[in-house]
Order: sequence, then structure tokens, then C-alpha cells
Amino acid sequence: MAESTIQQQPLAGWDKPQLDLSSAEWQSSSRGLGDVQIAFVEGFIAMRNSDRPESPSLIFTPAEWGAFVSGAREGEFDLT
Repeated sequence: MAESTIQQQPLAGWDKPQLDLSSAEWQSSSRGLGDVQIAFVEGFIAMRNSDRPESPSLIFTPAEWGAFVSGAREGEFDLT
């Protein structure tokens, strides 16, 4: 599937650079399961929906990514 070339405008107060994700190397889990993919771009971590790669990506700083991963491991985001 072709990568999206849609330019997204940053939100007001957004403190992260606008990243070019067109040549990002997206990775899925080691088992290839799940609904998200991540890519490491210019010192940031981008996360997208693998079923809709043209949708906007979430951008994390390394500290934000660490907090997100820790929260996920601890069940912070479990909906059950």
C-alpha cells in the first residue's frame, strides 16, 4: 500500500516538529499481530493504525514513549 502524502497541520501549542513519515520504516509486533505499527523518526516515535496507515500518526518523545509503554505493561489502558 502506498504511503500517504497528506500534510497534517500541527495543533496549536504543539511542541513537536512536523515529521516526514513518507519514508519511515514501520514495524509491527514480533508476531505480526495487533493494530498498531511504530517507526523511529528523527529522535521521535511515531505510532499509527496498521489497518488505516493513511490516518494521522501519534508522535511521542522518548520520555512520553517510555511512560506509555510502562503504563501499558502495568495495565493502565486495559478496558476490561
